[in-house]
Amino acid sequence: MSVSVPLRWWRLSLPLAPELEESLLWKLDSLGLQRVSVEHAPEHPDQRTLHLWLPASEWPEPERVALLASLEPLARTFDLALADPVWRELDDEDWSLTWKQHWEPDPVGATLLILPAWLEPPAEQAHRLVLRMDPGSAFGTGSHPTTRLCLEALEQQPPVGLRVADLGCGSGILGLAALAMGASTVFAVDTDSLAVRATAENGRRGAVPAERLVVRQGSADVLAALLEGQPADLMLCNILAPVIEALAPAFESLIKPSGRGLLSGLLLEQAPRLSAILEALGWQVTDQVAQGRWGFLEIRRRIS
Repeated sequence: MSVSVPLRWWRLSLPLAPELEESLLWKLDSLGLQRVSVEHAPEHPDQRTLHLWLPASEWPEPERVALLASLEPLARTFDLALADPVWRELDDEDWSLTWKQHWEPDPVGATLLILPAWLEPPAEQAHRLVLRMDPGSAFGTGSHPTTRLCLEALEQQPPVGLRVADLGCGSGILGLAALAMGASTVFAVDTDSLAVRATAENGRRGAVPAERLVVRQGSADVLAALLEGQPADLMLCNILAPVIEALAPAFESLIKPSGRGLLSGLLLEQAPRLSAILEALGWQVTDQVAQGRWGFLEIRRRIS
């Protein structure tokens, strides 16, 4: 007769610079490590801790050391070093519930509230537009500076009645915010099938009608096909600068001549090169905003 051995877990707690959040979440997801959350208090946006749960039987010390070593090059990209990790061995626990303890309602700008799907809005935030999100996926929960820059830009010029294109939709947070602010329709694409699923599921959480949020797997060509030859009034694109650069020639088919694009995901030092490339393609940078080391660009068609 076999005797079952109780499952135990290693929980890694790693203090995290905001610049590293997206990169580390991407790396862990690419390694198939999805029992992860990032703890942050909205009132202290620069103080974050990444939590990762690993089955103890599968992760002896050499494997855990190797995992951290694989993350260090990402930190060096930003001229940073990984913080000292804290490993704690735990009895079997329902990690899918435990990680929820690290999420709080997160106000953005003057009107938005990013709300974990299982919570109710606090009374003092009842006046805000609520975006119900499942932060369990590593596709953008609103905490990263690049996402907040886009959300704040949307808030400053609400897209009331506009058709919106979301290129690289991730969790769908930008498109859902646009809909909450009055956009008529959002057409969203992402090359990652899990991101497409996350966007669709977050749309259902917010009771968004399917005809108002159209999401497909693919890139700029798929998005152009969804638009059916009628470019959008507004394009949202929160992805890395080299990807924006590669996709920039397609923007003409995605944004109508009188429309605008909101671009984020770039480091400040990448902005001059990207701006020059966009200007060579007939675009004018009409606004540029920084938050920490991250930048945001608004673009419009250059008037001859």
